Amino acid sequence: MARNKRRGRAAGPEAVVETVAGGVAELVPDPERARAWTLLIDGAPQSHVDLDEPARLGFAYQRRLGHVADLVAPPGRPLRVVHLGGGAFTLARYVAATRPRSTQQVVEVDAALVRLVRRELPLDPAARVRVRDADARAGLGKVPDGWADLVIADVFSGARTPAHLTSTEFLTEVRRVLAPGGHYAANLADGPPLAHLRGQIATAAAVFPELALAADPAVLRGRRFGNAVLLASDTALPVAELTRRVATDPHPGRVEHGRELADFTGGAAAVTDANAKDSPVPPASAFQ
Repeated sequence: MARNKRRGRAAGPEAVVETVAGGVAELVPDPERARAWTLLIDGAPQSHVDLDEPARLGFAYQRRLGHVADLVAPPGRPLRVVHLGGGAFTLARYVAATRPRSTQQVVEVDAALVRLVRRELPLDPAARVRVRDADARAGLGKVPDGWADLVIADVFSGARTPAHLTSTEFLTEVRRVLAPGGHYAANLADGPPLAHLRGQIATAAAVFPELALAADPAVLRGRRFGNAVLLASDTALPVAELTRRVATDPHPGRVEHGRELADFTGGAAAVTDANAKDSPVPPASAFQ
């Protein structure tokens, strides 16, 4: 039976709980900010949104994706962005706030989640954001050749990235959509022994000549499950400035590039549609 209710204390905003296609979605108010919310799906945190300050990114991985959006073009220049995975539209809001007049497409398969977010956390009517209810790969297939300056992939189903979004065939489609000099950024999640993460780096290396990876050092050492942001392009990456920003975040991270990233990959093979698998199931402790 579908659930659609609010819960919370008598004072202040209440959490919104609603069943969507991907599970039970919760919009939980931030106790420290009047119009900020965290989106969870089946208890797994997906994104954080501050409607009063859309340029404020609360989650570490979202901050790293925000750094990418900041660095792929001169400050303030409008971008054409494709977001694969909608969540609460956090990164689309960020780009709209930091790069006015940008044109963005959000592809989100969960139409019920889109309706919930639109209703409870409406987008700025002035933002040029089009939301399409579709599978990420199918939606990407409808984007014209060379249209995007940036493609951001942040797609999770049941806290796992679907297999068909992990292959060289998928990344070849991403590269088709990117303009020359365009960038691809993906939020990846893995834990020890990091086989999925290493395979995704090898897969990107089969399609793009330039790669960088940003993550918490403990994740890179295989000590815990967590997120890593993979950046890829056909042109030189802003590695020095990305490294500086990631290192000075509230939750400092590390950026791997070049020989160090190749060594980290450890000879992993590229993933194809024929052997692709969903990303690993996060341990229960990952969300505690």
